[in-house]
Amino acid sequence: MGPVSAEVEIDVPRQQVFEAIADLGLRHAFTDHFLADFHLTRIESTGVGAGARFRFAVLPRQVWMDTTIVEADGPHRLVEHGRGGRSNRIPSTTLWELTEGPGSLTTVRVSYWTEPKAIDRGLELLSAASIPYERRWRVALNRLREQLESGKLGVHRMSLAGGNPHTTGIP
Repeated sequence: MGPVSAEVEIDVPRQQVFEAIADLGLRHAFTDHFLADFHLTRIESTGVGAGARFRFAVLPRQVWMDTTIVEADGPHRLVEHGRGGRSNRIPSTTLWELTEGPGSLTTVRVSYWTEPKAIDRGLELLSAASIPYERRWRVALNRLREQLESGKLGVHRMSLAGGNPHTTGIP
């Protein structure tokens, strides 16, 4: 599938937008309308190596997917690779590109695509069209803009169960 893409302008400095996108602990705050059961796969939720697993809403079923940040060229570009579908055999890529505008205006563009093998390509064509995915990503970017511009994005931070053992005083 894809690539599908969406774009939005956010009135927040590019570095701040990049930090929000590069933190998978915040991702569910603006994507929970189409990504469910979102959980982190590593203690560190930011930067290269950070990962998450979630259910991607695909009509008529939901598919488990994962993503890992493989390139973080801040504050310009973030690349995630993942896998999903039956037996985790469909590779996917999410590319985030940020460009600076006048003042503190930042343009955010997200592109998402999968690279299924022949049998999975047929199943993917039967179960999904790119239009709903583009709409979901547009909604996600608009939610990201609202939360960043209002300063409320950090309120929705996700962490691993048990918290950080290095800050609890437990030896």
